[in-house]
Amino acid sequence: MKARQALILLLAVIAIPAQAIRVAAEQPAKYLPLLKNKRVAAVVNQTSQATDGHLVDFLLSENINLIKVMAPEHGFRGKQAAGETVIDNIDTQTGLPVVSLYGKNKKPSPDMLSDVDILVFDVQDVGTRFYTYISTLHYVMEAAAENDVAVVVLDRPNPNGAFVDGPVRQPGFVSFVGVDPLPLLHGMTVAELALMIKGEEWINQADKLTLYTVAVEDYARTMAVTLPVPPSPNLPNTTSVRLYPSLCLFEGTTVSVGRGTPYPFQIIGHDKVRLGDLTITPEASRAAPSPKLAGAELIALDLRQSTIKGFDISLLINTYQQFVSAGETFFSHPDFFDKLAGTDALRKAMLKGQDAATIRQQWQPELEAFKKRRTPYLLYR
Repeated sequence: MKARQALILLLAVIAIPAQAIRVAAEQPAKYLPLLKNKRVAAVVNQTSQATDGHLVDFLLSENINLIKVMAPEHGFRGKQAAGETVIDNIDTQTGLPVVSLYGKNKKPSPDMLSDVDILVFDVQDVGTRFYTYISTLHYVMEAAAENDVAVVVLDRPNPNGAFVDGPVRQPGFVSFVGVDPLPLLHGMTVAELALMIKGEEWINQADKLTLYTVAVEDYARTMAVTLPVPPSPNLPNTTSVRLYPSLCLFEGTTVSVGRGTPYPFQIIGHDKVRLGDLTITPEASRAAPSPKLAGAELIALDLRQSTIKGFDISLLINTYQQFVSAGETFFSHPDFFDKLAGTDALRKAMLKGQDAATIRQQWQPELEAFKKRRTPYLLYR
């Protein structure tokens, strides 16, 4: 019986391989008619790829009147480090003006949209509330609604789409790493989020926004997905994308997540508290110009072979307890930790010494309410 069940499961996996999906950008018949004879701006980055190359190049080849690119964190070509200001510039490959949405303006201004009829949003997300591409989506939609500009969201799979977990962002903790009241892992794609942002009226003048979405073909949210292009400089591979939801909260602590090493978001380390058996030294690089604990030898825990998926709160709590035992500071930036968590309740529970099961139970009611609330906006089984 077990062998038969295993065979059925294997056949099910074979029937819908990840490579069989078609992202929205690869379905031009569904979005090119919306763009014809319109003045178009594209919110894109290095992940905005289709079968034959970058979406921008494809739109230009189709004689779409693409007048500008709007760039999120890390820039149009994905070369800026985390938190590094993206500046307005001219793209040397296409000659298009690139307008920054990660500098003095995180929301397109009326002037930016004065010559635009429709915006195309096509950026690969990784499924966490604090990954800033969905914050950019929120502000792009709001600006479009306020300035009578339509929005087309071209969807891509969520590599952490099987998980809905973590605390829901609370009202007092709104920031660019937590704009909407989402759990840490929301289990939705960008197009689904766009529908929810409009439907729940999380933006000003939501009822005025003309929103189009193009879904991914042959996609299920539990499908294992390998991203063809790294979504940001410090998420270079599938392992880092899988571990990112569990490791990002360490950014508000004294613990290094491997920025400035060959293994960003694949290790955790410290120079005074032994977390594992890997010794490694962070150094400044293009992807991490000022990495935490630069020049110090870390005694790190190598997570590359771990089975961690979703949000592993036990890793966070166990590490914190190691710091308590060693008499070392853990919460070096508590305000930032709380913004990433979307609440101060998690940090305060850890300070009280509560265990993982007790802490996890605290966010279950709001998590269940969110799952019900998102149901009308889901596009995939």
